[in-house]
Amino acid sequence: MNTVIKNTEEKMKKSVQHLETEFSEIRAGRANPAVLDKVKVDYYGVPTAVNQLAAVSVTEARTLTIQPWDKSILRQIEKAIQTSDIGINPQNDGTIIRMIFPPLTEDRRKLIVKEVAGMGEEAKVAVRGIRREAMEKIKALKKKNEITEDDQKKAEKKIQDITDSNIKNIESLTEKKQKQIMEI
Repeated sequence: MNTVIKNTEEKMKKSVQHLETEFSEIRAGRANPAVLDKVKVDYYGVPTAVNQLAAVSVTEARTLTIQPWDKSILRQIEKAIQTSDIGINPQNDGTIIRMIFPPLTEDRRKLIVKEVAGMGEEAKVAVRGIRREAMEKIKALKKKNEITEDDQKKAEKKIQDITDSNIKNIESLTEKKQKQIMEI
């Protein structure tokens, strides 16, 4: 019974962490090195993350600079960024690459806020699915007479409490991200 509760808690925590990762990758008008996390550069035949090949820094609120440690891969980094779905054209001056993030229009902000709300809903659905699985496992344990009815009720309450806590956390993260997008 305790392993079911512990596994449920871990799975829900992973769902929340996944949501946080998705939120960090949203391009919201500000320069954020996390937008490059999914960009891979072919470095000697191995797909390698940009942040492992170069120093990535935010020089101004809307400017990201990428300074590769090996200048010979400057072109490959530039091409990888252009072919990615970031939507920003990198500027290569021969030594560093600059990415200038354009300010968001009001319509674009509203669209991103809707996307954020959708991501939040997906995370809530995932957490509720994990809860359902856990409740079924607890009922199966009761059916096999491995736990008492009291233990079943306690476990179900504990699982519901964990679910409620994670749902609140997701709502808070979603609200915070939406405010951040509208303030930029």
